[in-house]
Amino acid sequence: MAYLYGNFVDNLRLYARGGSGGMGLPRLGGRGGNGGDVWVVATKNITLKRIKDKYPHKRFVAGAGANSSVHALRGERGEDKEILAPVGITVTTDDGKVIGDLNADGDRLMVAKGGPGGSFHSGFEPRKGKAKHIRLDLKLIADLGLVGFPNAGKSSLLTALSNATPQIANYAFTTLKPEIGKLMYSDHKQISVADLPGLIEGAHMNKGMGHKFLKHVERTKQLLFVVDVCGFQLASKTPFRSAFEAVQLLTKELELYKEELVSKPALLVVNKMDLPDAEDKLAELTEQLQNPDEFCDLLPDDMIPKNYMTFRHVVPVSAANGFGMEHLKTCIRESIDEDAEMTSKATHQHRLQALRLHSLKHM
Repeated sequence: MAYLYGNFVDNLRLYARGGSGGMGLPRLGGRGGNGGDVWVVATKNITLKRIKDKYPHKRFVAGAGANSSVHALRGERGEDKEILAPVGITVTTDDGKVIGDLNADGDRLMVAKGGPGGSFHSGFEPRKGKAKHIRLDLKLIADLGLVGFPNAGKSSLLTALSNATPQIANYAFTTLKPEIGKLMYSDHKQISVADLPGLIEGAHMNKGMGHKFLKHVERTKQLLFVVDVCGFQLASKTPFRSAFEAVQLLTKELELYKEELVSKPALLVVNKMDLPDAEDKLAELTEQLQNPDEFCDLLPDDMIPKNYMTFRHVVPVSAANGFGMEHLKTCIRESIDEDAEMTSKATHQHRLQALRLHSLKHM
């Protein structure tokens, strides 16, 4: 059962079975080969979606051990099966017990052991390999990830929204490590928001810390785009970008890194509404977002995303004077609750299906 945010997969259920052992040879005391093991191996550039697409049956079975024979009294061991998985996942049993974490490229975890080959001790009868359902879970660092170019006011927004006190500075890479803030609600619900290292154009090509940033984006449930209503210019040599162009460039960066990221649920925060002309600029942005095709001509072809982001809410705010903050908190809560409801419905359906299958088997 994979929970899908559009095409984004953050949880995958797989079946793993170790290989069966090989037969022993009683008259010569020959020993059958042991079955192979199933391993999960953390590998760069793999996504859970890729595993799901490549192995639709989601079954991983290791090789059987060879039988003992006159030519080879000791049967050969079965081949191991490797499941290549993304870095940053937790592997759990079906009921949520943690088997282990894979935090670095090359980390390995055995999830199903092969059966021993037949030998004198087992009356030369082999055993089957262990079988189980496992879950690969992408570890989330926060419910929401703030996505925006430097100086869009992400740090100020996080401070205004939550109890985080980020180091706010005004240079190209402002936030150096994810800063996590918590939004508190009157019913004691908490929602975590991560301000991720500032994104610059060309991040997918790993300029500066871009790649690290995008890796973190993958590990948040939803995205909170933040743009400056009046647009921005990163440096004197770079072109001025309007708020609409900023949205498209951010989308393009996410898409070039991993296309599925664009299908995550997203909200758009239009910041700095305290600036002069902000109202006119907001009206312009709203019109552009409704007809993106008409306005994308302003961008070079290689900066136009294949798919435009659809935002559940577009919320104008001013982090500087607090305008729109309560409304934004309400919108965030609605969006997170909506997903939680969809996820629990999906889990409920999945459990019902499993129960039905179980009772059919035993009829």
